Amino acid sequence: MNTDLNALYEEYGRYLYHLCLKLTRNKEEAEDLMQDVWVKVVRYSGEMNEVNRMKAWLTTICMNTFRDRYRKNVRHSQYVMNQPDTLDVPLLDLVPSDAKTPVELIEQNDIQMLVQQKIGQLDGIYRKTIEYFYVNQYSLVEIAGIMKVSIGTVKSRLFRAKKYLKELLVQDQAATEYVMA
Repeated sequence: MNTDLNALYEEYGRYLYHLCLKLTRNKEEAEDLMQDVWVKVVRYSGEMNEVNRMKAWLTTICMNTFRDRYRKNVRHSQYVMNQPDTLDVPLLDLVPSDAKTPVELIEQNDIQMLVQQKIGQLDGIYRKTIEYFYVNQYSLVEIAGIMKVSIGTVKSRLFRAKKYLKELLVQDQAATEYVMA
């Protein structure tokens, strides 16, 4: 069996190395790929008796091994980034996160309280319309049914309520400074 593998290597080794070199375009990677290919050849050497065309069989092993390595490298590079030497901060600190920071949570809470306070200052009809639409998330049809008015009236009230709310927020010096800062 060992002599069969030696003969196989003598006959097809050069061909496989050039194929690996062509695929990887890098001498070191080609040598690594060549080694992986021969490991597989040794592993499946018991099936060599059933192979009709040895060169095609070896080429298939080489191509599949290259594809497997390439896919593994692509998957790995999606999750692992190499940190440049000149970077002073950890790379993971630069990766954006969907989670809000404590400062962002406090700001969001402050803005919610400010908007709720200004909504409370609106006239009853406008306050109710905004609460039904944005807080309770009723549709315009549902609000029209609850308030016993037409959908057009609900739309007008919602438009005016947002306009008055914006005016209240702009008039409030503290709110303007907070949002603009």
